[in-house]
Amino acid sequence: METIKQKSQKSFEVLKEQFKYKNKMQAPRLVKVIVSTGVGKLRDDKRKIEIIPKKLALITGQKPAERAAKKSIATFKVRAGQLSGFQVTLRGPRMYAFLDKLINVSLPRTRDFRGLSTNGIDAMGNYSLGIKENSIFPETADEDLKDVFGLSITLVTTSKTKNETEAFLTYLGFPFKK
Repeated sequence: METIKQKSQKSFEVLKEQFKYKNKMQAPRLVKVIVSTGVGKLRDDKRKIEIIPKKLALITGQKPAERAAKKSIATFKVRAGQLSGFQVTLRGPRMYAFLDKLINVSLPRTRDFRGLSTNGIDAMGNYSLGIKENSIFPETADEDLKDVFGLSITLVTTSKTKNETEAFLTYLGFPFKK
């Protein structure tokens, strides 16, 4: 079975007829994958705040960076500089390993999974998807089901249009709804 990295390198041959590419550099490529999570109402619970970066590091294989609030918003009881979430940017081998695990192991473990929506593709050619529970990843322990948090995953590509991104990600093996 081909890995995502191998498929990504062969995308020019597959997509050149459909999009009239003349040069290999015109074919879409994955630049990076950003995995992020917010702390939300858990902001006051120090124990859970310590658990989130540990689990995120287990899932991605890389230590997450803390993200602070940029502005104070009184309605949400948020102050500028206060912790608002964690983020990991994956590139290279870690990115491909994470995507292989996401497509082949984690998404099939999702309850009532019927495919990914193509609505997450933006005009710039990037794809974003949300995962409600971190427990779909095999690294997280099943006994810690009370400490569940959601993830946002953004794939940054070099494609120019929505159609290019959809064709590229479908070729890579992303299970989109029909």
